Amino acid sequence: MRKAPPTPPVVVLDTNLVLSALVFASGRLAPLRSSWQNGRCLPLASQATAAELMRVLCYPKFQLSAADREELLADYLPHCRSVRIPARLPKLPQCRDPHDQMFIALATAGKADFLVTDDNDLLVLAPEFGGRIVTAEAFLAGLGAG
Repeated sequence: MRKAPPTPPVVVLDTNLVLSALVFASGRLAPLRSSWQNGRCLPLASQATAAELMRVLCYPKFQLSAADREELLADYLPHCRSVRIPARLPKLPQCRDPHDQMFIALATAGKADFLVTDDNDLLVLAPEFGGRIVTAEAFLAGLGAG
């Protein structure tokens, strides 16, 4: 009898990591991109995190055309599980940067195994979040992809 393949970890990836993995295809986060493409992790997305990604892809410094942005979004969002954030959540650790709170809410509502970030405002919350907030490097090392 064949063993079922292991269930991939359910993850919240912060916008900066997703952006780097998408825009810099051969950069240090290329293994992160291939991990979601190959089903080695299951990213979560909420309305707020998807909207932020779409907004950031429009920044002039990236010089992306509308077609480029659509292609990059199509390389990420279909791999994500959509999570609706309920109006009432349990008491959550509060991030120093209120704009990062959406990642804590998504990780909680989506029952993520990990919140993956290189943002110190989120990383300092790891002890309050059961150690499930990890750097991209640590996450990729755990997947054997780093």
